[in-house]
Amino acid sequence: MAGRECYHCKQWVDTGEAHDCWTTTESTLTRDLSEDLQDAWQRLRETATTFGEQRIYASHNSIMFSRKSCYFFVRPKRTFLEVCVFLAREVTAPQVRRHTRASKRKVAHLIQIRHRDEVEAPITDWLEEAYGVCDSLSRTKMATTPPPRAGRRGA
Repeated sequence: MAGRECYHCKQWVDTGEAHDCWTTTESTLTRDLSEDLQDAWQRLRETATTFGEQRIYASHNSIMFSRKSCYFFVRPKRTFLEVCVFLAREVTAPQVRRHTRASKRKVAHLIQIRHRDEVEAPITDWLEEAYGVCDSLSRTKMATTPPPRAGRRGA
């Protein structure tokens, strides 16, 4: 039977068969996690939802938490949850594996979570801080166009 191999997921797709490997859900990304990681994920999600109104959605290999822009995301891995939190400042702490400047205003902090008990202060404090500052960090200055100059016409 004629078909092709999907470039992204390497799955064989028969001609005429519907295929959408980009569509993913939270449950798809978290279903193969160990029990400890499932518990940690649930606690992380529950904690984030207490901050207020936001959008939680899956995108490729990550689960994004955003208001107007993403303030943190989780990448479920086999042995840990990789959490990336965007803050306005650089945090140096044992929980932060790495930090890198994501933009002029944002610093991305990578944290690995392996157990439910790790989802507590100071990590929850950083998540709440990120929730509070995410809109101000994503705002860009409005470009101002100078008023047209009154020039001379003709020569």
